[in-house]
Amino acid sequence: MSWFHDLVDSLLQWIEGLGYFGIIIGLMLEVIPSEIVLGYAGYMVSDAGGNQFTFIGAVIAGTVGAVIQQWILYGIGRYAGRPFFEKYGKIIKIGPKQLDKAESWFNKYGAGIVFTARFVPVMRQAISIPAGMARMSFWYFTFLSALASLPWSLLFVYLGSSLGDQWENIDEKAAPYVQPAILIALALLVAYVLFKVIRSRGKSV
Repeated sequence: MSWFHDLVDSLLQWIEGLGYFGIIIGLMLEVIPSEIVLGYAGYMVSDAGGNQFTFIGAVIAGTVGAVIQQWILYGIGRYAGRPFFEKYGKIIKIGPKQLDKAESWFNKYGAGIVFTARFVPVMRQAISIPAGMARMSFWYFTFLSALASLPWSLLFVYLGSSLGDQWENIDEKAAPYVQPAILIALALLVAYVLFKVIRSRGKSV
């Protein structure tokens, strides 16, 4: 897999050369996992990385890139709809199965699921599609997406900066943080679902 490692290195150098705009593009396209892009951005914040980025700048760029990625999926969902993903979904790793699940969640639990689903692997991208298909308010969608993307950017930029030239070990370092974060997110998801169920039953009484 040395070719893959070389490819990642080339992409990261390209991102570095573009500065903050490179971070935005890296998160927007996610050709390589977002945690690698953010971890590398954190490395560039550190002394070992030459302090080429500021911590706040890297976090903002990472959050903006993540939100733009969701805008793209939202836009495709809104203007191209389900047929696009049935035909091309495999290219962006969102197939009919993931889309069915995301659409079911959105239809059942409403717009608030855009925030909680951001912390669930795979669903954090897929949930933007039914939001677009349902013509959810663009600005409310943007607010929830940014609110959910910010902690992810903060965590991985911080870990990358603290690891310095050992930033490539970020997966190992992040595990103790990511696992509890996923559990908290799932707890929030359950709480949100219960709130929606109780609220709907109250209205029906």
